[in-house]
Amino acid sequence: MKTIKGPAIFLAQFLTDQSPYNNLGDICKWAYSLGYKGVQIPSWDKRCLDLQLAAESKTYADEINGIVTEAGLEITELCSHLQGQLVAVHLALDSNFDNFSPAGLHGKPKEKAEWATQQLKYAAKASKNLGLKAHGTFSGNLMWHTVYPWPQRVKGSVDEGFKELAKRWLPILNAFDEAGVDLCYEIHPGEDLHDGITFERFLKETGNHKRAKILYDPSHFVLQQLNYLDYIDIYHSYIKMFHVKDAEFNPTGKSGVYGGYQDWIDRPGRFRSTGDGQVNFKSIFSKLAQYDYEGWAVLEWECCLKNSLDGAKEGAEFIKKHIIKVADRAFDDFAG
Repeated sequence: MKTIKGPAIFLAQFLTDQSPYNNLGDICKWAYSLGYKGVQIPSWDKRCLDLQLAAESKTYADEINGIVTEAGLEITELCSHLQGQLVAVHLALDSNFDNFSPAGLHGKPKEKAEWATQQLKYAAKASKNLGLKAHGTFSGNLMWHTVYPWPQRVKGSVDEGFKELAKRWLPILNAFDEAGVDLCYEIHPGEDLHDGITFERFLKETGNHKRAKILYDPSHFVLQQLNYLDYIDIYHSYIKMFHVKDAEFNPTGKSGVYGGYQDWIDRPGRFRSTGDGQVNFKSIFSKLAQYDYEGWAVLEWECCLKNSLDGAKEGAEFIKKHIIKVADRAFDDFAG
């Protein structure tokens, strides 16, 4: 068995234009001061790194690693959720995601998808140059608007949707294979890959591509009312990244899973700071240890109630307490 690495923190929610959160060196020193051992870097934020340059220059990638190492940390992974989203967006939803791309591409869905595809290819090379083994992203949402079938879906439309999704992602998956890096899709409501069935359908259409893996985040399963512990039993061989994020689901006579178009604070299902929600992290960490998960436990902080800096401080200690240092011998060896 292997001991999970951590605690680590995803920097996306903490970057601002104020010191020490406005550059990679200072925010890493801040994270280290809280007890973190690793940082997960959003590849779209140039306050952390220039993705294209990291892909094209090993020297620059070494400099980025040096900044993080000097602060006493490691880079766990890069993430490209914003760019990955743009690889596959239904035209009806296209304008919702304009801000994920450069201003000159707004209102140009084809150009945005091409830009996003290149970004992911850069991410593969950058991950290799940084010495990383996994990368996190979103699948996009060609079919999400049909998730609740009213009116009835056009026969065969979902099959065609998964074929198109795989067609768009296969060149990217191949680029990650060439780089020797796993591409981990965060299983997430709003994405075409939002549960086990959709992941399996995508995997089949990619020819069971060996680089198609999972970023496991139990909070998104709470909001869907999906069994997040069974999910580990079924898909543990695909789980190569892990976000430690909490959530709660408290349905009422007025609102349930869909949330009634309410703001996050009023929804029955909402994200909570780690330890404040309903996720059974003791069982999650136990199962991941049981199945030899060898990656990082990374705090992704999102909460509509608690201050983010308090959440970050508490999250480091929370993860540290939950990581199981696995046994190096059987407990009943004495009777051998």
